[in-house]
Amino acid sequence: VQLQASGGGLVQAGSSLKLSCAASGRTFSSNTMGWFRQAPGKARDFVAAISWGGSMTYYADSVKGRFTISRDNDRNTLYLQMSGLKPEDTAVYYCAADKNSRRTYVAGAYENRGTYDYWGQGTLVTVSS
Repeated sequence: VQLQASGGGLVQAGSSLKLSCAASGRTFSSNTMGWFRQAPGKARDFVAAISWGGSMTYYADSVKGRFTISRDNDRNTLYLQMSGLKPEDTAVYYCAADKNSRRTYVAGAYENRGTYDYWGQGTLVTVSS
């Protein structure tokens, strides 16, 4: 099983960027998936998550209204559309997937790293001021 994150880069503040996470080795169409990020010297923090059915999305307060998580189950791919980027968004972004199919969690669990079993290698997003 592999999650391959891509789409990171160096952008100016206020710009937009779209991250992708291509899954291989198994299908994740029935699994919760999420994005986390880790800034230098800091812990890996929750960014966004999407339920296995795609009907529910969850966001960290810091990105609400600016980031949008989505999934294309036909392509087995997760996305994170980021707009209005700020220097504080600079981090390595990781995609993650829950190994349990068709499992629904209480809202807080989506923000918990322990909910996720598979992790991508990360893609670096750098936002200059």
